[in-house]
Amino acid sequence: MTAGPDNHINIIDLFAGCGGFTQGFHEFVPDGWDRSPFRTVGAVEWDMAAATTYAANFAAEAGGTDHIFPGDIKDWNPGDIDAEVDVILGGPPCQGFSGLGKEDPEDPRNKLWREYIRVVKKLEPKLFVIENVDRFFISDEYAALREAADGGELKDYVLQADRLVAADYGVPQARKRTIVLATRRDLIEAHPEKVPLRHPAPTHFDPKKYATGLLEGVEGLTPWVPVRTVFGEPGKPTTLEHPVSTELPSGRRDLLGKELPGPFRTTELHIGRNPTKQSIERYMDIPPGGNRHDIAPARSTESWMRHRSGSHDVMGRMYLDRPSVTIRTEFYKPEKGRYLHPWAHRPITHYEAARLQGFPEEFLWYGSKTEIARQIGNAVPVDLSRAIARQVHDYLRAAGQMAW
Repeated sequence: MTAGPDNHINIIDLFAGCGGFTQGFHEFVPDGWDRSPFRTVGAVEWDMAAATTYAANFAAEAGGTDHIFPGDIKDWNPGDIDAEVDVILGGPPCQGFSGLGKEDPEDPRNKLWREYIRVVKKLEPKLFVIENVDRFFISDEYAALREAADGGELKDYVLQADRLVAADYGVPQARKRTIVLATRRDLIEAHPEKVPLRHPAPTHFDPKKYATGLLEGVEGLTPWVPVRTVFGEPGKPTTLEHPVSTELPSGRRDLLGKELPGPFRTTELHIGRNPTKQSIERYMDIPPGGNRHDIAPARSTESWMRHRSGSHDVMGRMYLDRPSVTIRTEFYKPEKGRYLHPWAHRPITHYEAARLQGFPEEFLWYGSKTEIARQIGNAVPVDLSRAIARQVHDYLRAAGQMAW
Protein backbone atom coordinates (compact mmCIF):
# COMPACT_ATOMS: atom_id res chain seq x y z
CA MET A 1 0.00 0.00 0.00
CA THR A 2 1.17 3.53 -0.74
CA ALA A 3 0.82 6.29 1.86
CA GLY A 4 -1.22 9.12 0.40
CA PRO A 5 -2.53 12.51 1.55
CA ASP A 6 -5.33 10.96 3.59
CA ASN A 7 -3.40 8.19 5.30
CA HIS A 8 -0.29 9.69 6.80
CA ILE A 9 0.79 10.57 10.34
CA ASN A 10 2.04 14.14 10.73
CA ILE A 11 5.08 14.69 12.95
CA ILE A 12 7.17 17.64 14.06
CA ASP A 13 10.61 17.41 15.64
CA LEU A 14 11.63 19.87 18.38
CA PHE A 15 15.29 20.31 19.34
CA ALA A 16 15.63 18.31 16.14
CA GLY A 17 19.42 18.35 15.74
CA CYS A 18 20.43 16.78 12.46
CA GLY A 19 17.34 14.58 12.42
CA GLY A 20 18.17 11.16 13.90
CA PHE A 21 14.72 10.95 15.50
CA THR A 22 12.98 11.94 12.27
CA GLN A 23 15.14 9.58 10.19
CA GLY A 24 14.06 6.60 12.28
CA PHE A 25 10.38 7.48 11.85
CA HIS A 26 10.86 7.90 8.11
CA GLU A 27 12.60 4.54 7.88
CA PHE A 28 9.71 2.68 9.48
CA VAL A 29 7.59 1.04 6.77
CA PRO A 30 4.61 -1.11 7.85
CA ASP A 31 4.24 -4.57 6.36
CA GLY A 32 2.66 -4.35 2.94
CA TRP A 33 3.54 -0.68 2.45
CA ASP A 34 6.05 0.81 0.06
CA ARG A 35 6.91 3.84 2.21
CA SER A 36 6.57 5.23 5.71
CA PRO A 37 3.24 6.65 6.89
CA PHE A 38 5.07 9.32 8.90
CA ARG A 39 5.29 12.74 7.28
CA THR A 40 7.32 15.66 8.64
CA VAL A 41 5.43 18.96 8.71
CA GLY A 42 7.89 21.03 10.74
CA ALA A 43 11.00 21.16 12.91
CA VAL A 44 12.85 23.51 15.26
CA GLU A 45 16.63 23.54 15.86
CA TRP A 46 18.69 26.47 17.16
CA ASP A 47 22.09 25.31 15.82
CA MET A 48 22.34 26.57 12.24
CA ALA A 49 24.59 23.76 11.00
CA ALA A 50 22.35 21.07 12.47
CA ALA A 51 19.21 22.81 11.20
CA THR A 52 20.73 22.98 7.72
CA THR A 53 21.54 19.27 7.83
CA TYR A 54 17.95 18.62 8.88
CA ALA A 55 16.63 20.80 6.08
CA ALA A 56 18.82 19.07 3.48
CA ASN A 57 17.24 15.73 4.33
CA PHE A 58 13.66 16.55 5.31
CA ALA A 59 12.59 20.03 4.16
CA ALA A 60 11.29 18.84 0.79
CA GLU A 61 8.79 16.53 2.44
CA ALA A 62 7.86 19.19 5.01
CA GLY A 63 6.87 21.57 2.23
CA GLY A 64 10.08 23.56 1.97
CA THR A 65 12.67 25.21 4.17
CA ASP A 66 10.04 27.62 5.54
CA HIS A 67 8.88 24.72 7.73
CA ILE A 68 12.32 24.33 9.35
CA PHE A 69 12.88 26.99 12.03
CA PRO A 70 16.62 27.61 12.63
CA GLY A 71 16.47 29.50 15.89
CA ASP A 72 15.58 29.55 19.58
CA ILE A 73 12.41 27.60 20.27
CA LYS A 74 11.32 30.47 22.53
CA ASP A 75 10.96 32.57 19.38
CA TRP A 76 8.99 29.98 17.41
CA ASN A 77 5.24 30.19 16.94
CA PRO A 78 3.65 26.72 16.76
CA GLY A 79 0.76 28.38 14.94
CA ASP A 80 2.99 28.51 11.88
CA ILE A 81 2.30 24.81 11.37
CA ASP A 82 -0.56 24.67 8.85
CA ALA A 83 -1.47 21.02 9.41
CA GLU A 84 -2.85 18.89 12.19
CA VAL A 85 0.06 17.45 14.19
CA ASP A 86 -0.38 13.86 15.33
CA VAL A 87 2.99 13.25 17.01
CA ILE A 88 5.64 15.55 18.48
CA LEU A 89 9.21 14.28 18.86
CA GLY A 90 12.08 15.96 20.63
CA GLY A 91 15.20 15.77 22.74
CA PRO A 92 15.58 18.92 24.88
CA PRO A 93 19.22 19.77 25.74
CA CYS A 94 20.66 17.47 28.39
CA GLN A 95 23.94 19.06 29.48
CA GLY A 96 22.67 19.80 32.98
CA PHE A 97 21.65 16.17 33.52
CA SER A 98 24.57 14.43 31.82
CA GLY A 99 27.10 12.42 33.80
CA LEU A 100 29.76 14.47 32.02
CA GLY A 101 30.65 18.01 33.01
CA LYS A 102 29.27 19.94 35.96
CA GLU A 103 25.77 18.40 36.15
CA ASP A 104 24.46 21.83 37.13
CA PRO A 105 20.80 21.57 38.22
CA GLU A 106 20.49 25.33 37.62
CA ASP A 107 21.70 25.10 34.01
CA PRO A 108 19.07 27.13 32.09
CA ARG A 109 19.08 24.50 29.34
CA ASN A 110 17.41 22.14 31.80
CA LYS A 111 14.27 24.28 31.59
CA LEU A 112 13.88 24.02 27.83
CA TRP A 113 11.58 21.04 28.15
CA ARG A 114 9.04 23.65 29.29
CA GLU A 115 9.18 25.15 25.80
CA TYR A 116 8.42 21.67 24.49
CA ILE A 117 5.33 21.66 26.71
CA ARG A 118 4.31 25.08 25.40
CA VAL A 119 4.23 23.60 21.90
CA VAL A 120 2.29 20.55 23.10
CA LYS A 121 -0.37 22.76 24.67
CA LYS A 122 -0.75 24.74 21.45
CA LEU A 123 -0.83 21.84 18.98
CA GLU A 124 -2.47 19.17 21.18
CA PRO A 125 -0.90 16.14 19.47
CA LYS A 126 -2.27 12.68 20.01
CA LEU A 127 1.12 11.54 21.29
CA PHE A 128 4.47 13.07 22.13
CA VAL A 129 7.88 11.55 22.77
CA ILE A 130 10.74 13.10 24.77
CA GLU A 131 14.27 11.69 24.57
CA ASN A 132 16.97 12.58 27.09
CA VAL A 133 20.00 11.17 28.87
CA ASP A 134 19.36 8.34 31.29
CA ARG A 135 19.86 10.63 34.32
CA PHE A 136 16.86 12.73 33.28
CA PHE A 137 14.77 9.89 34.74
CA ILE A 138 15.88 10.84 38.27
CA SER A 139 16.10 14.62 37.81
CA ASP A 140 14.01 17.35 39.42
CA GLU A 141 12.93 18.41 35.95
CA TYR A 142 11.46 14.99 35.25
CA ALA A 143 9.63 15.16 38.59
CA ALA A 144 8.20 18.54 37.49
CA LEU A 145 7.17 16.99 34.19
CA ARG A 146 5.24 14.29 36.02
CA GLU A 147 3.57 16.91 38.21
CA ALA A 148 2.46 18.71 35.05
CA ALA A 149 0.68 15.51 33.98
CA ASP A 150 -0.89 15.04 37.43
CA GLY A 151 -3.49 17.77 37.18
CA GLY A 152 -1.20 20.46 35.76
CA GLU A 153 -0.52 21.76 32.26
CA LEU A 154 -0.37 18.23 30.84
CA LYS A 155 -3.44 16.89 32.63
CA ASP A 156 -4.83 15.66 29.32
CA TYR A 157 -1.89 13.26 28.88
CA VAL A 158 -0.70 10.07 30.57
CA LEU A 159 3.08 9.64 30.80
CA GLN A 160 5.11 6.45 30.56
CA ALA A 161 8.87 6.73 31.10
CA ASP A 162 11.66 4.20 30.97
CA ARG A 163 15.40 4.00 30.38
CA LEU A 164 16.18 2.13 27.18
CA VAL A 165 19.47 0.71 25.92
CA ALA A 166 19.92 1.34 22.20
CA ALA A 167 21.69 -2.02 21.74
CA ASP A 168 18.44 -3.77 22.75
CA TYR A 169 16.96 -2.48 19.49
CA GLY A 170 19.70 -3.44 17.04
CA VAL A 171 21.97 -0.41 17.44
CA PRO A 172 25.69 -1.38 17.57
CA GLN A 173 26.06 0.97 20.52
CA ALA A 174 25.31 0.58 24.25
CA ARG A 175 23.72 4.03 24.55
CA LYS A 176 21.29 4.51 27.45
CA ARG A 177 18.48 7.04 27.15
CA THR A 178 15.36 8.06 29.02
CA ILE A 179 12.33 7.90 26.73
CA VAL A 180 9.12 9.57 27.89
CA LEU A 181 5.95 8.61 26.02
CA ALA A 182 2.80 10.69 26.45
CA THR A 183 -0.68 9.68 25.32
CA ARG A 184 -3.71 11.96 25.16
CA ARG A 185 -6.42 10.63 27.46
CA ASP A 186 -9.15 10.56 24.81
CA LEU A 187 -6.88 8.32 22.73
CA ILE A 188 -6.57 5.88 25.64
CA GLU A 189 -10.36 5.70 25.79
CA ALA A 190 -10.41 4.91 22.06
CA HIS A 191 -7.86 2.11 22.41
CA PRO A 192 -9.42 -1.38 22.68
CA GLU A 193 -7.33 -2.18 25.76
CA LYS A 194 -7.74 1.29 27.36
CA VAL A 195 -3.98 1.56 27.86
CA PRO A 196 -1.48 4.32 27.02
CA LEU A 197 1.37 3.99 24.56
CA ARG A 198 4.05 1.68 25.97
CA HIS A 199 7.74 1.35 25.20
CA PRO A 200 8.78 -1.12 22.52
CA ALA A 201 9.89 -4.54 23.69
CA PRO A 202 13.58 -5.30 23.06
CA THR A 203 14.43 -7.12 19.86
CA HIS A 204 18.03 -7.94 20.88
CA PHE A 205 19.78 -9.19 24.01
CA ASP A 206 23.19 -8.98 25.68
CA PRO A 207 24.85 -12.37 25.01
CA LYS A 208 27.32 -11.89 27.88
CA LYS A 209 24.50 -11.52 30.41
CA TYR A 210 22.74 -14.52 28.92
CA ALA A 211 25.91 -16.64 29.10
CA THR A 212 26.40 -15.82 32.78
CA GLY A 213 22.78 -16.49 33.73
CA LEU A 214 21.90 -12.85 34.39
CA LEU A 215 19.37 -12.81 31.59
CA GLU A 216 16.54 -15.17 30.76
CA GLY A 217 13.68 -15.30 28.31
CA VAL A 218 15.56 -14.43 25.12
CA GLU A 219 13.52 -16.66 22.83
CA GLY A 220 12.87 -14.87 19.56
CA LEU A 221 15.48 -12.21 20.27
CA THR A 222 18.75 -11.58 18.42
CA PRO A 223 22.15 -11.08 20.10
CA TRP A 224 23.39 -7.50 20.35
CA VAL A 225 24.87 -6.16 17.12
CA PRO A 226 28.67 -5.77 17.45
CA VAL A 227 30.80 -3.01 15.94
CA ARG A 228 32.26 -5.47 13.42
CA THR A 229 29.13 -4.74 11.37
CA VAL A 230 30.63 -1.29 10.77
CA PHE A 231 34.38 -2.03 10.76
CA GLY A 232 34.58 -5.55 9.36
CA GLU A 233 37.43 -7.82 10.46
CA PRO A 234 41.22 -7.52 10.46
CA GLY A 235 42.22 -8.48 6.93
CA LYS A 236 38.65 -7.89 5.70
CA PRO A 237 37.86 -4.30 6.68
CA THR A 238 34.64 -2.67 5.50
CA THR A 239 35.99 0.85 6.10
CA LEU A 240 39.41 2.10 4.98
CA GLU A 241 41.94 1.47 7.72
CA HIS A 242 43.85 4.57 6.64
CA PRO A 243 41.57 7.43 5.50
CA VAL A 244 43.00 9.23 2.49
CA SER A 245 42.20 12.73 3.73
CA THR A 246 41.94 14.74 6.93
CA GLU A 247 39.60 17.32 5.39
CA LEU A 248 36.02 17.40 4.21
CA PRO A 249 35.43 17.82 0.47
CA SER A 250 35.03 21.33 -0.89
CA GLY A 251 31.63 22.89 -1.39
CA ARG A 252 29.37 25.38 0.34
CA ARG A 253 25.69 26.19 0.16
CA ASP A 254 23.02 28.33 1.81
CA LEU A 255 19.74 26.58 2.67
CA LEU A 256 18.47 28.56 5.67
CA GLY A 257 20.05 31.98 5.36
CA LYS A 258 23.68 31.18 6.12
CA GLU A 259 26.27 29.66 3.80
CA LEU A 260 27.87 26.56 5.30
CA PRO A 261 30.24 23.80 4.18
CA GLY A 262 28.33 21.00 2.48
CA PRO A 263 26.45 19.02 1.52
CA PHE A 264 28.49 15.90 2.29
CA ARG A 265 27.18 12.37 2.04
CA THR A 266 27.87 10.12 5.03
CA THR A 267 30.39 8.23 2.89
CA GLU A 268 32.37 11.45 2.48
CA LEU A 269 32.88 11.75 6.24
CA HIS A 270 35.60 9.08 6.40
CA ILE A 271 38.27 11.61 7.28
CA GLY A 272 41.27 11.06 9.52
CA ARG A 273 43.30 13.24 11.86
CA ASN A 274 46.96 14.23 12.14
CA PRO A 275 48.03 12.63 15.43
CA THR A 276 51.46 13.34 16.86
CA LYS A 277 54.20 10.71 16.80
CA GLN A 278 53.68 10.25 20.55
CA SER A 279 49.95 9.67 20.08
CA ILE A 280 50.55 7.03 17.41
CA GLU A 281 53.05 5.26 19.68
CA ARG A 282 50.46 5.25 22.45
CA TYR A 283 47.84 3.80 20.10
CA MET A 284 50.27 1.06 19.10
CA ASP A 285 50.72 0.09 22.77
CA ILE A 286 47.01 -0.56 23.20
CA PRO A 287 45.85 -4.10 22.28
CA PRO A 288 42.31 -5.06 21.21
CA GLY A 289 39.98 -4.10 24.07
CA GLY A 290 42.82 -2.34 25.90
CA ASN A 291 43.00 1.17 27.30
CA ARG A 292 45.30 3.78 28.87
CA HIS A 293 46.63 1.23 31.39
CA ASP A 294 48.36 -0.61 28.53
CA ILE A 295 50.47 2.38 27.48
CA ALA A 296 54.16 1.98 28.33
CA PRO A 297 55.18 4.17 31.31
CA ALA A 298 57.62 6.12 29.15
CA ARG A 299 54.73 7.19 26.89
CA SER A 300 52.00 7.57 29.50
CA THR A 301 51.14 10.58 31.67
CA GLU A 302 51.51 11.11 35.40
CA SER A 303 47.76 11.36 35.75
CA TRP A 304 47.10 8.07 33.94
CA MET A 305 49.87 6.35 35.89
CA ARG A 306 48.60 7.65 39.22
CA HIS A 307 44.93 6.84 38.70
CA ARG A 308 44.61 3.12 38.19
CA SER A 309 40.91 3.13 39.06
CA GLY A 310 38.12 5.11 37.44
CA SER A 311 37.16 4.97 33.79
CA HIS A 312 38.62 2.08 31.81
CA ASP A 313 37.37 3.61 28.56
CA VAL A 314 39.92 6.44 28.34
CA MET A 315 42.23 5.72 25.39
CA GLY A 316 40.30 2.50 24.91
CA ARG A 317 39.95 0.37 21.81
CA MET A 318 36.47 -0.69 20.79
CA TYR A 319 35.70 -4.36 21.33
CA LEU A 320 35.10 -5.87 17.92
CA ASP A 321 32.53 -8.36 19.23
CA ARG A 322 30.47 -5.86 21.28
CA PRO A 323 28.44 -2.73 20.65
CA SER A 324 30.40 0.50 21.05
CA VAL A 325 30.22 2.81 24.03
CA THR A 326 27.98 5.86 23.68
CA ILE A 327 29.03 7.93 20.67
CA ARG A 328 29.46 11.42 22.11
CA THR A 329 30.21 14.71 20.38
CA GLU A 330 34.01 14.32 20.65
CA PHE A 331 34.29 10.72 19.52
CA TYR A 332 37.37 11.67 17.49
CA LYS A 333 39.34 12.18 20.72
CA PRO A 334 40.33 8.83 22.27
CA GLU A 335 41.27 10.59 25.51
CA LYS A 336 37.51 11.17 25.90
CA GLY A 337 36.53 7.50 25.81
CA ARG A 338 36.74 4.13 24.09
CA TYR A 339 37.01 5.64 20.62
CA LEU A 340 40.05 3.93 19.15
CA HIS A 341 39.47 1.81 16.05
CA PRO A 342 39.21 -1.90 16.97
CA TRP A 343 42.62 -2.65 15.43
CA ALA A 344 43.93 0.29 13.34
CA HIS A 345 46.09 2.83 15.17
CA ARG A 346 43.71 5.77 15.00
CA PRO A 347 40.46 7.13 16.44
CA ILE A 348 37.22 6.31 14.68
CA THR A 349 36.16 8.65 11.86
CA HIS A 350 33.04 10.74 11.44
CA TYR A 351 31.79 8.18 8.92
CA GLU A 352 32.23 5.30 11.33
CA ALA A 353 30.55 7.24 14.16
CA ALA A 354 27.61 8.10 11.91
CA ARG A 355 27.22 4.45 10.92
CA LEU A 356 27.34 3.40 14.59
CA GLN A 357 24.44 5.83 15.07
CA GLY A 358 22.60 4.21 12.17
CA PHE A 359 22.65 7.04 9.63
CA PRO A 360 22.36 5.86 6.02
CA GLU A 361 25.24 6.38 3.63
CA GLU A 362 23.26 8.79 1.46
CA PHE A 363 22.33 11.09 4.38
CA LEU A 364 23.47 14.68 3.74
CA TRP A 365 25.48 16.76 6.21
CA TYR A 366 26.35 20.44 6.59
CA GLY A 367 28.92 22.19 8.76
CA SER A 368 32.55 22.04 9.83
CA LYS A 369 34.16 18.85 11.07
CA THR A 370 33.45 19.87 14.67
CA GLU A 371 29.86 20.88 13.91
CA ILE A 372 29.12 17.61 12.13
CA ALA A 373 30.70 15.62 14.97
CA ARG A 374 28.40 17.42 17.40
CA GLN A 375 25.40 16.56 15.24
CA ILE A 376 26.37 12.89 15.13
CA GLY A 377 27.00 12.61 18.87
CA ASN A 378 23.79 14.40 19.86
CA ALA A 379 21.51 12.38 17.59
CA VAL A 380 18.97 9.76 18.59
CA PRO A 381 20.20 6.42 17.18
CA VAL A 382 18.17 5.73 14.07
CA ASP A 383 17.33 2.10 14.86
CA LEU A 384 16.07 3.04 18.34
CA SER A 385 13.89 5.74 16.79
CA ARG A 386 12.54 3.27 14.24
CA ALA A 387 11.50 0.89 17.04
CA ILE A 388 9.62 3.74 18.72
CA ALA A 389 8.02 4.66 15.37
CA ARG A 390 6.68 1.11 14.99
CA GLN A 391 5.19 1.31 18.48
CA VAL A 392 3.56 4.66 17.72
CA HIS A 393 2.14 3.44 14.42
CA ASP A 394 0.72 0.25 15.89
CA TYR A 395 -0.86 2.12 18.79
CA LEU A 396 -2.52 4.73 16.57
CA ARG A 397 -3.84 2.01 14.31
CA ALA A 398 -5.24 0.00 17.23
CA ALA A 399 -6.91 3.15 18.58
CA GLY A 400 -8.71 3.68 15.27
CA GLN A 401 -6.84 6.83 14.40
CA MET A 402 -6.13 5.84 10.82
CA ALA A 403 -8.33 5.69 7.77
CA TRP A 404 -6.73 2.48 6.45
